This record gives sequence, structure tokens and C-alpha cells, in this order.
Amino acid sequence: MSEHIKAAGKGVTRVIADWVSKTSWQDIPPAVRHEAKRSLVNYMAVALAGCHDPAVEKAASLYERFSANKTASIVGRSERMDMLNAAALNAMSANVFDFDDTHIPTIIHPTAPVAAALFALAETMPIPGEALLLAFVVGVEVECRIGNAISPEHYQRGWHITSTCGVFGAAAAAAKAMGLSAQQIVWAIGNASAQAGGLVETLGTMSKSISVGNAARNGLLSALLAADDFSGPDAPLEGVRGFLSVAATQPDLAALTTDLGVVWALSSNTYKPYPCGVVLNPVIDACLDLNRSAQWAFDDIERVEITGHPLLRERTDRPDVRSGRESQVSAQHAVAMALATGKASLAEFSDRAVDDPRSKSFATKVHFFDDASWPVESAQVSVVLRSSETVSRRIHASRGSLAAPLADVELAAKLRELAAFGGSGVQPQPLIDALWRFDSAASAGSLMEIARAV
Repeated sequence: MSEHIKAAGKGVTRVIADWVSKTSWQDIPPAVRHEAKRSLVNYMAVALAGCHDPAVEKAASLYERFSANKTASIVGRSERMDMLNAAALNAMSANVFDFDDTHIPTIIHPTAPVAAALFALAETMPIPGEALLLAFVVGVEVECRIGNAISPEHYQRGWHITSTCGVFGAAAAAAKAMGLSAQQIVWAIGNASAQAGGLVETLGTMSKSISVGNAARNGLLSALLAADDFSGPDAPLEGVRGFLSVAATQPDLAALTTDLGVVWALSSNTYKPYPCGVVLNPVIDACLDLNRSAQWAFDDIERVEITGHPLLRERTDRPDVRSGRESQVSAQHAVAMALATGKASLAEFSDRAVDDPRSKSFATKVHFFDDASWPVESAQVSVVLRSSETVSRRIHASRGSLAAPLADVELAAKLRELAAFGGSGVQPQPLIDALWRFDSAASAGSLMEIARAV
């Protein structure tokens, strides 16, 4: 790291800690306050969908054996655990289907690690809804600003950015909720820096859930240790051997503090209409459009050409998927299912869908064309038929993107749909109502009583 970069980043952890400590609810713009609620509606939706996924079932069975007490709830489940294990499981549930929110441009899924840590904490100490929302906003801000400082290289080098940055967001949020001092927040960030991990290689496997769960668990643990004056480095982010230098070759330290408290990460948060990698959204939009207007049959397709940002190919060129989990990051599978069925719900990204002969035989027909000038929320799908006719659809801004966001009613509908899919028996409407008025809740922890299975 050059001397110029080191000078520019001097004391940046302290600046962030001071900001976290001093920021009040009155400092949060109304639009950002509402976006925080939207993020939590989406969080509960996806957590209810994933609460009985095999990965979560296996983890819950094991974690319960080591649970210290029964103070915290698991979304959509009846058992209680200690808050660290509950935080881990709730983050896993919310991320397991790749249906959670996405910050642009980092592609961090910001809510799962931060919200899971906060709700676990809120069941062990009195935290009003407004205070939890404030802690959530600042936690997401810290998480995404660190992500901005190391993107896009960090992910390209193989780090799972939701996990590596999520632990910092969870630590900052929990520290804020507990009212820690600026020095203790520095220590919380330092403690988190010692526990940041997660690899892209795990995508499509159960292992991915470990690091996402650990981001919530270890972030909460980092703040709890700091509250006991468990000290850490003075410059865990900007230090010569700090997280930023290890995470990227040339980190953009200015991204950490420029317009801090003026430009908000939650204003760049998006919510998925489909349970898959976010870069697939415009591809699926295009395929669904083509299916609706098709004057041809699926068997008439000779080849499919996908044009989009190089990130689309990098993350989703997976022709030989073996499970529903892998199919969530496979363009070949998504294209086949959307063109064949005209649908792109959880059922189309299941193990059963992967075994569909239409998906298995289609992979070799899909071809990628990279164009770095295209934004990640855009793509073009061209279907070349056996007759040599070509039909195409270009999506400039996919559904759910910043330019075409899901409305509040669509997020509420998503919660209803995914609550039914998850089979927990949790009634969605009381949860939806409580989330929209969450800032007036006397106890943030009481929400978990609605979100847990009886």
C-alpha cells in the first residue's frame, strides 16, 4: 500500500466508530427509515422460506447440542437457543435460497448478518423498535462501505463478500444497540476483523451457509466482547496488515467516509423477485417475456445467446448443476426453466427441477457474450430456433433493481408466499403489520414471538 493511501486512510476506523456512536434516529432521512423496514420485511420472508431447508435443519440439530441457554428464537422454528447460535441460524435461513436483498454495486446481501444479530440481541435486553432500526441502518452502512472499498477485486479473488463484510456490519450494529463507546466500537470492529471469512468456492453448497451464519454470530460476539473491554487493534481496517490491505490490492479508503451520513447504503438496496443470484434477474425477465409471447415450442430452440456484464458469466456459467442449491447460480438452469415453464419460483430451483430432463439436456445450448459496458441489472437473451429465426429480448433494468424496485405490496406478497412455502405455520399478516410499524414498537424482541413457530 502506498504512503499516499496510508495517509488518506489514517484513523478511518476511529472516524467510523465515532460516527456509529453519535448517529441518532433524527439523523436518518425518512426514506432510509422506510427502506430499513422494507429490508426487514424481505428478511423475514426469506428466513421463513429457508427455516426448514436441509442445511438449516442439520445446522440446528448440531448447534442445539452446544447451546448455552434458551434465550433467543429461530425464525419459523419452535426451538430456542442462545443468542449466538440463534443469530447464526437466522442468518443462514435468510440466505440459504439466495432470495435475500442485494446492495448495489457490491452485491453484498446486507440484511441477513446484521438483522439476525440484532434480533438475537433484542431478546436478551430491552431494545425499542426505533433503536433496533437505527442500529440496523448504521450496521448496513458500515458493512457496505467496507464492501465498496474493496470491490470488485475482493469478490473476484474468491472472497464471499457478504460473509467477510457482514461480520463488520453485525458488530457495528450490535455495538450501537448496546450503546457502546466509540473506543469500544473500534474494538468491536477489530474483533470482527479477526473473524472475517468466507469463500466463493462454497457457493452452491451447504458450506456457504456456515460463513453467512458466522458473520452474524461472530459480529455479535465481537460487540459483546468489546462491551467487556476486550480490546483490539487501533486500525483494524486501514492498518498496514489490516483487513483492507489483506482483502484487496488497492482498497479505496475514501469510500469508507466520503459523504458518511449523507449518502446511505440502504438507498442502494434491492430485493429479488427470483430465488437466484442477482445477476440472473434480467436474464430471467427476458426469458419470461419470451415465453409469454412465444409462437414456438421449447423443443424448437437450437441455441440461446446471453449478452451481459462479464460478472454474469463469471458467477453463473455452471452447466452441470447437481442440486437445487447449485441451480440458484446457474444461468443454464435458469434459462431452461424460465423458457420451458414460464415460471421462476422456488419450485423451479429445487432438486426436482434439476432432475427435469429439459434442464439437463439444455445446458450446451446456452452461450455467453460479455460486454463490460452493460450494467449488471441488464441483459439480452436471444433464442435461435431450428428454423434459423431469432427472437430476442433486452432488459435494461431488471425487476427488483434500483431502476425498477419491488413495491411495498410486492414485498408483503413475497412474505406471504414464502411463509407458505417454508411450512412453519407462522401467520404472515401479523408479522407484516408489525414490521411496517416497527419504529413504534416498545420491544424489538417481541417481533420474534410473532416470527417463531409455536
